[in-house]
Amino acid sequence: MKPAAAGKALQKAAAAYPGAWEDHPWGETVYKVGKKIFVFLGVDRGDGSFGLSCKLPHSSEAAITMLSFATPTAYGLGKSGWVSAHFEMKDDVPVELLLQWLEESYQAIAPKRAAKTPPAARKRVR
Repeated sequence: MKPAAAGKALQKAAAAYPGAWEDHPWGETVYKVGKKIFVFLGVDRGDGSFGLSCKLPHSSEAAITMLSFATPTAYGLGKSGWVSAHFEMKDDVPVELLLQWLEESYQAIAPKRAAKTPPAARKRVR
């Protein structure tokens, strides 16, 4: 999937999580649960690229060592398991993998009662 379409799909998926809401601190799109961010979706730079950052407490090390597009998130967040991915307009975005990252990040950030909602019971939009 191309970056623009992937970005829209991931926004819809993030918005479908229980208690999730969109915010725009620092001019970029993020999704929060409660007051905590669980995914950064960046700023639309108008060049067709796409990027995101997720908290991956279980798979961050594997992601940054095995995937060329994955790097530790800047501003010291990488030390806490946050991983960033960036894709140029020509790239094919692995949406299914990023949906798994979104799930892991939500589970890490969400209050336990919200995180316990079984994925099948959630209204997921893809």
